[in-house]
Amino acid sequence: MSHHAEEAVAADGERSRSQPGTTARPEGAARRRTGLFVAVLLGALAAVPPLSMDMYLPALPQVAGGLDANATLVQLTLTACLTGMALGQLVVGPMSDRWGRRGPLLVGLAVYVAACVACAFAPGAEVLVACRLLQGLAGSAGVVIARAVVRDLYDGLAMARFFSTLLLISSIAPIVAPVIGAQVLRLTTWRGIFLILAAIGAALGVLVWRALPETLPARRRQSGGVRQALWIMRGLLADRVFAGYLMVNGFAYGALFSYIAASPFVVQEVYGASPQTFSLLFGLNSFGLMLTGQLNGKVLVGRVALDKVLGCGLALLAVAGAALLAVTLGGVGGAGTVPLAAGLFVMISALGLILPNTSALALMRTPHAAGSASALIGTSCFLVGAIASSAVALAGKDTAVPMALVQCASALAAVVAFVTVCRPGRRAAGAPRG
Repeated sequence: MSHHAEEAVAADGERSRSQPGTTARPEGAARRRTGLFVAVLLGALAAVPPLSMDMYLPALPQVAGGLDANATLVQLTLTACLTGMALGQLVVGPMSDRWGRRGPLLVGLAVYVAACVACAFAPGAEVLVACRLLQGLAGSAGVVIARAVVRDLYDGLAMARFFSTLLLISSIAPIVAPVIGAQVLRLTTWRGIFLILAAIGAALGVLVWRALPETLPARRRQSGGVRQALWIMRGLLADRVFAGYLMVNGFAYGALFSYIAASPFVVQEVYGASPQTFSLLFGLNSFGLMLTGQLNGKVLVGRVALDKVLGCGLALLAVAGAALLAVTLGGVGGAGTVPLAAGLFVMISALGLILPNTSALALMRTPHAAGSASALIGTSCFLVGAIASSAVALAGKDTAVPMALVQCASALAAVVAFVTVCRPGRRAAGAPRG
């Protein structure tokens, strides 16, 4: 990485912020780096959380048997990882605002690799829960700094489009991760999955070290300590509209993570599917998420107001949640796998219209503290996700009703937050912002 590349990227970031809705256009080597390569690398970093969870999903029943632990304790390994990712972003986000993006990201990836190795050699379920917590804390650096880098380089509609591109790239992980995990289980035990994750983390660290420019120049970094970071976050949360999008994003992730935590047991043990069938269904749902994300970025953004697209996505999410609850309450045996799979496909696909737009709409309001704002967005996602996954874990694995109930409640809560807190109609009519 050259000094000139860093300066070009930093200068371009300033131009993009002064011209909302434009796309960053650095020259020479920096321009190439902020094109496809940086998009792929940021997408890969944003994919660290789904990789950490989804590759591991087909192995959950095997982990329970191998460590002689019940399903509730094994599902708590997912909750621990989610909790770590939620709390870690509150630390890494402000750190990246103060010391730049590269340093905290490299440290986070190094600790992530060590945590993955520790998970691979965990002797019991309790130790695995602790190692997964550390894995989540360290893995949070990838996703929070990826969002902050996007905010450094883009603004307005260009940022919304880039988030959709980021979703496309990071959506590949949920498609392939369960399939890879299922195939790894044919060759070795669940411990091999964590060694593969360690190798992926190490490869990302090398790429960041060698090729990712610093996008936050020294003159724009925050100079204060913990107190100032907390003060900045307090100011962000005082913005009602920003807080509203935070809530919408968090509740949408509640529906997603209840699906992630419960579906391995629901599909494989309640409905009797094989790990390979589960991985294919999971990949199909992720493919739907990828398609709607691209519909959002390539077709809708710039033609339809972001709030309207978000509202349509939330309506689909709520309808799918209600349908899933009706299907599961109607009796698992009589309903069959197809109605459940169809409802889950619509629900996960709807997130492609929700997640990029909530992130973009929230970050548009926070150009002065992208790292801290990204941390709050990520924390809301994973904190609500951890609560949702805990709720379905504590309810047991013998029925699909708890999963559907949490999904339906999360979808309705997201709709209520959008209508009552964000209040897009009033803002469009000229009501005060914030």
